[in-house]
Amino acid sequence: MYLVAIAWMYVVLMMAIVEALSPQGTVLGAFFTFALYGLLPMGIVMYLMGTPMRRRARIAESSGPAPDAGGQPTGEPVAPERKEP
Repeated sequence: MYLVAIAWMYVVLMMAIVEALSPQGTVLGAFFTFALYGLLPMGIVMYLMGTPMRRRARIAESSGPAPDAGGQPTGEPVAPERKEP
């Protein structure tokens, strides 16, 4: 997934450089080329492709071990309290 994103950003960066160095091109045009052909579409694609991973993480976080009556997760040893004489 990241390899395609890196390759696409490389292509768009080269397009922006060519536009900036072209006699008819401008640096502002190169910036908009990079932003509208590169950053915006890749941001949307990476967000959409990361949705299943975020969903799995959210489900795993909410279904963690339930705490016992003392507020400690089950299975972990709890030190007994000492009584004062």
